[in-house]
Amino acid sequence: MSEGCDNNCSSCSENCSNRKEKKTDFTAKLHERSSVKKVIGIISGKGGVGKSLVTSMLAVSMNKMGYHSAILDADITGPSIPKAFGINTKAMGDKHGLYPVKTDTGISVMSLNLLLDNVTDPVVWRGPVIAGAVKQFWTDVIWEDVDYMFIDMPPGTGDVPLTVFQSIAVDGIIVVTSPQELVSMIVSKAVKMAEMMNIPIIGIVENMSYFRCPDNGKDYKIFGESHIEEIAEKHNLKVLAKLPIDPRISKACDSGTIESLEGDPLHEVAKIIEEME
Repeated sequence: MSEGCDNNCSSCSENCSNRKEKKTDFTAKLHERSSVKKVIGIISGKGGVGKSLVTSMLAVSMNKMGYHSAILDADITGPSIPKAFGINTKAMGDKHGLYPVKTDTGISVMSLNLLLDNVTDPVVWRGPVIAGAVKQFWTDVIWEDVDYMFIDMPPGTGDVPLTVFQSIAVDGIIVVTSPQELVSMIVSKAVKMAEMMNIPIIGIVENMSYFRCPDNGKDYKIFGESHIEEIAEKHNLKVLAKLPIDPRISKACDSGTIESLEGDPLHEVAKIIEEME
């Protein structure tokens, strides 16, 4: 008990022995037929910075390393994971639960677009319903023998990130950003939210960091000078990677061939994840 205790436990965050009430447990139980060893959340402070791209590439990297990787697409209103992998089939279920769809190389994927009759149909749901759907992707989907699950979260610090952090045992998160100065402020919000929720932050990935001209080999900073080092230092975080603007990657996502992309830009990041305790 702190010296300034007013005995009002409902407004206190201290976890002392004299608490008169228990904190509400929001933890959601994984489906009894599921097995997931590690869960990595991919977050961003704003949209359009390549969060889904990083999620997809990390899942592919871990898959290439011999692990069974999976993606839980928590971006309910803007799901893009199925398109990146060229998935055109629907998720199926039985009396036991729902089953994720397997990509060509065996990555398990669950996304709302795999349940809709038409992938272009808008999802006009309020926040609590969206958050509930994400929780069901964890509790009702049968994730078989998954070594690494990556959760692609919508941007910002709203209902879905809060639900994921409270309901799912997340082993760590990766923050995706871009070089613009405005983004640095927004990223700080996402980082501070994770810190408030006691979620380990693995590090930061900066996307669209530069463009390497194929004619002269020079790097051009299309979106200006990077501020990622300042953000990382401010929050004592590690810069995991700086991804270039690469038309090949964009083409692979648009054509659904992200698994066959030459090279592995996030291999070093995947190795860091592999070495996590």
